[in-house]
Amino acid sequence: MESKPRILYLLRILEQYTDEEHPLTTKQLIEMLNEKYGISTYRTTIAKDVAALQEFGVDIVVVHSTQCKYFIGSRQFELPELKLLIDAVESSKFITSKKSDVLIKKIHMLTSNGQVKKLKRNNYVSGRIKPNNEQIYYIVDTINDAINEGKQISFQYYEYTGLKEKVLKNKGEVYTVSPYHLVWNDDYYYVVGYSEKREKIVTFRVDRIASQPDILSVDAVPAPEDFDIVEFTKQVFYMYDGEAVLVDLKCDNSLMKTMVDRFGEDITTLVYDENSFKVTVEVSTSPTFFGWIFGFGGKVLILSPESVKEEYRQMIVQASENIG
Repeated sequence: MESKPRILYLLRILEQYTDEEHPLTTKQLIEMLNEKYGISTYRTTIAKDVAALQEFGVDIVVVHSTQCKYFIGSRQFELPELKLLIDAVESSKFITSKKSDVLIKKIHMLTSNGQVKKLKRNNYVSGRIKPNNEQIYYIVDTINDAINEGKQISFQYYEYTGLKEKVLKNKGEVYTVSPYHLVWNDDYYYVVGYSEKREKIVTFRVDRIASQPDILSVDAVPAPEDFDIVEFTKQVFYMYDGEAVLVDLKCDNSLMKTMVDRFGEDITTLVYDENSFKVTVEVSTSPTFFGWIFGFGGKVLILSPESVKEEYRQMIVQASENIG
């Protein structure tokens, strides 16, 4: 067996089976090379190969004694970093359960077998919802490629019926979009782009795109010069379309942090009375916005414009009429 394959197999054994708590002796390395890969070698060869790997930059710690022991010292990822990655994968609503399991097994391969048990997480993620669309990863890649290439994409989109059946939206309509950005919002991916058919900027949730989009040969329509993705995401609550309107809100003083988190520190606020403040913001007046207001249980009031107040009243009336 040539020396190059031998030294690579030696490195694999060291990476997979050793760490500070689990060193391997020269004798054990010789036996494992022979048992696992049919490679015969000697004590002096092990020492030379380890020295060559150290010169290459691999952090192999040698414990000198009557029987030298070896283990991998520092790795590309430390255990706390791997734990954070696993937590992120497990909690993400964007990653399917099946893909989560696959990714976590790959993360385990970034440390030794002996350390894997330390990566067991005991976190409970409240309300974790996992998607079922296993093509999400390829969909995101394709959209990203189209953005980089400045090309349009086409795809079908699905929705759910009242029987929770997944069906293609608008009888299988093929949507064509000039993609501008992939946006991560509320643990979901959205593609933001321009629709010539609708003559406006639109959003689609990536996990509801039916299959991998086609990248068209047609150049993407350039984004409007005044288009600001930061402002766009502020206006469109959770990526639902609606008319952008300036509204005055009266908010309980306890909600200042909430408003800053939602609209940013640059929002203008004024004292309204002893217990509340007023904020003027541009929002997307949609059922999602009104539901957000309602969720504060009266601690946020719409002061103006009157048209938005009336629309909110009508929605509340209609909701009350639907109570059985």
